[in-house]
Amino acid sequence: MGMPINNAVSIQCPDSIAVAPFGWTLGKPYPPEAGATAYRNTATAFWQEHLFDPGPDGEVEILWVTYNDTSQAIDRLEVHHLTQQAVVPLIGEIIQVVALSDGEGAPDLATVRAFHLSPGVGICMHPGVWHATRTIGPEATCLMLTRRSTTVDLIGHLANAHPARETSLRNIQQIHMTR
Repeated sequence: MGMPINNAVSIQCPDSIAVAPFGWTLGKPYPPEAGATAYRNTATAFWQEHLFDPGPDGEVEILWVTYNDTSQAIDRLEVHHLTQQAVVPLIGEIIQVVALSDGEGAPDLATVRAFHLSPGVGICMHPGVWHATRTIGPEATCLMLTRRSTTVDLIGHLANAHPARETSLRNIQQIHMTR
């Protein structure tokens, strides 16, 4: 699972095997995995994709997020320490860049992957997975599931320079995405 020496990461389509070290793919077709809650008739189908875990004493929050950074270079990653985070594009397409944490909690750049997510296909990341998001096109609107206190913590840090407790941001050696 290593990244090439030239600090380039190839953008790939998500599948359950490639995404597994980082979390889960969302938007899989019916029928669901064995044992999942599901129903289907001629008018509708619905099925369990994933049981979201906001972490101990966490409260799930649904966010509407717009992204408009089209840069192919990644020089900063973010991590959420307590909660999973799911992102699903609804309008537009995104590239979700992910990396595992090393033994000291820093981004392990040898594990960097970039997944092309189209509307209706998403990723739910484990806590401790570093990530960055880029758009394909001028703007993408996404549905995000996260932990309410993590959102408040991140806003306090970004808007008011409060110390972040549930999130970390780290500058990294620049990585270039390729197709």
